Amino acid sequence: MSKPKVLRSEKKYTGRIFDLIVDEIEYPSGNKSIREVASHPGGSVVVPLLSNNDIIFVRQFRYPMQEYLYELPAGKLNPGEDPAVCARRELEEETGFTAGQLRPLTSIFTTPGFCNERLHLYLATELKKSPDGQRLEEGEASLTVEVIPFQRVLRMIEEQQIIDGKSICGVLLAERVLRTQNANH
Repeated sequence: MSKPKVLRSEKKYTGRIFDLIVDEIEYPSGNKSIREVASHPGGSVVVPLLSNNDIIFVRQFRYPMQEYLYELPAGKLNPGEDPAVCARRELEEETGFTAGQLRPLTSIFTTPGFCNERLHLYLATELKKSPDGQRLEEGEASLTVEVIPFQRVLRMIEEQQIIDGKSICGVLLAERVLRTQNANH
């Protein structure tokens, strides 16, 4: 299967979170089109699982939706940053916890129709309060930490109280890990 040929590529906008690239392409059929790509450096997402299987969520105002959302701790990769390092940093900054164990779950493309963002999902266990506590950025000032029992989280997903895609994916993968561990014990 052949890919479209890029005839021209132009960065139209350079932003703090993403860049906007506009490409003129030619499909293998000869037809031409314009593709707009939100170019994002990617990030890491953490499922912080306490020893009693409660999950630490953050609840924060998300400007594009104009509402507060329940989300797993997550953040953008710095240039050249290892995703596991990003995961540990974001967990501590947003929740005030550190992880003794960090297990990779998977990587996902969030919206591949127009964005190249890839998120790396991790399961964090052996959690401890950080001596430094939370270190929130200005845009996170309204963020609250919410500890929610695992079964309640699953109900909240089913009832559309948790609607953030990366969080749903992380929780369901963590559930699978827990089921496998329980089956082996």
